[in-house]
Amino acid sequence: MDSNKAALDNSVLLIKALSEASAYPHEVTAVSIVETHISWVLLTGKYAYKIKKPVNFGFLDFSTLEKRRFFCHEELRLNRRLAADLYLDVVPVTGKPDQPTMAGEGEAIEYAVRMIQFPAGYTLSELAECGRLDSDEIDQITGIIAGFHETIAKAGEASPYGNSECIKHWFVENFEQIRPLLVDDGLKRQLQAIQAWGNDEWDSKSGLMQLRKQQGFVRECHGDLHLSNMTLINGKVTLFDCIEFNPKLRWIDVISEVAFLVIDLLHFGYERFAYRLLNHYLQRTGDYRGLAVLRYYLVYRALVCAKVSLLRHAQQANDAVSNQTALKYAEFANLAGHFTKVGRVLLIITHGYSGSGKSTIAGQLAEKTGGLQIRSDIERKRIFGYQAKEHTGSALDSGLYTQEAGRKTYQHLADCAKAVIEAGFSAIIDAAFLKTGQRDLFRKLAAVCGVQFVIVDFQASGEELEKRIRQRQNDASEATIEVLHQQQKSAQPLSLEEQAYAITVNTETGNSLDILLDTVNSLQR
Repeated sequence: MDSNKAALDNSVLLIKALSEASAYPHEVTAVSIVETHISWVLLTGKYAYKIKKPVNFGFLDFSTLEKRRFFCHEELRLNRRLAADLYLDVVPVTGKPDQPTMAGEGEAIEYAVRMIQFPAGYTLSELAECGRLDSDEIDQITGIIAGFHETIAKAGEASPYGNSECIKHWFVENFEQIRPLLVDDGLKRQLQAIQAWGNDEWDSKSGLMQLRKQQGFVRECHGDLHLSNMTLINGKVTLFDCIEFNPKLRWIDVISEVAFLVIDLLHFGYERFAYRLLNHYLQRTGDYRGLAVLRYYLVYRALVCAKVSLLRHAQQANDAVSNQTALKYAEFANLAGHFTKVGRVLLIITHGYSGSGKSTIAGQLAEKTGGLQIRSDIERKRIFGYQAKEHTGSALDSGLYTQEAGRKTYQHLADCAKAVIEAGFSAIIDAAFLKTGQRDLFRKLAAVCGVQFVIVDFQASGEELEKRIRQRQNDASEATIEVLHQQQKSAQPLSLEEQAYAITVNTETGNSLDILLDTVNSLQR
């Protein structure tokens, strides 16, 4: 204990000395210090230097100089995957604790990760707090995360990381740390109910969690993916500060990583953006089967955030700050509780010609209702090995658009829809559905799954359809005017029986989405 205190005292002395401009080999006007429970960050204007505290908390161990050097290099390695321009190198601190030199010559007394200092006030959490986060940032994040997950290392079967027992350990640990800090009986009962749900959910999903690892979905992720670890630099989103100190918290299922950001967006009140991110991520990756474990990870991530809030609450002396952190605990605990319950689920299919506005409005509907949009244009290409916006050169009744290719596509859409429904989310299947047999497949699926079936019948004039097709750019759809004309000739209209399930939407009117939303929301109540 004494040696640990002495090491920390020396580090405090060192940080005080490094607050002087003379300690740096480059011009420094002033030094400001940002402190967390595990590190100090020295901001010098041009560079930021991160120094790890000589602490051992069990889940991380920075107690020796050699360990701190190792984890500095790990931090550099891992963060360069997403922020190569930001993370420069690891530099020694030389001299004496009271007279140090950053990046000096001689024996190292400490190590620092040197980074480019980015402008203050542009982390995405700061933007979210003042209502300045927009869809462009969400789309950038989604593209970055999906691309990152596609390229990072996967855990092998012999790897100690990502096993279902390990996943359960971190989930259960939250309750062990939260329960002693709760006083309110209502909060205690809420926590007990969440724990009971978690136990049941793990019992039913542990085999799938293990299968996910075998299938390569446990990967060396960021591990701490929330808005405070993202910033805008010249309008470009940059992700930084991933977990370097414990591989067990970094080697995780990719859908757990997505769950963390979904919870953070919900916490900041960006529900629409949370579901926009989830929808776009799934459309990019096709990982709809991962939805089976998503709720477990959403609850886990909300509990982690609740725990952190409660721990901060216990440390606060200021009543106003203490009350604020207590409210934050309740907010995250309520989010955890929310995802232990499943609301009324719908199976919605679209119906309409190319250019009728199906994809645009289905996407907006998904974001505003918490549903999941599955796009036939994307899934058809995925089945046959193409990227979403890759042109296949397929003509009418050939390539990807033969009758057999269509049959495979609609069956695949049904499989995806089933995965979405079983995970407790409403499924919005975005396809033309111009054949009676295609619609029947999904009506029967809704009956089997015990959910309500809805057809959204999109309509627009022939002139408007042709205009929209001509104006399309950078879209997954390859429909042409020729395709439209063929659809108009061969379409099988909704029967009287089907019209009983239908909501008609004229997309040439300005309030079509609002009308649809009102109807769908009433069905979900």
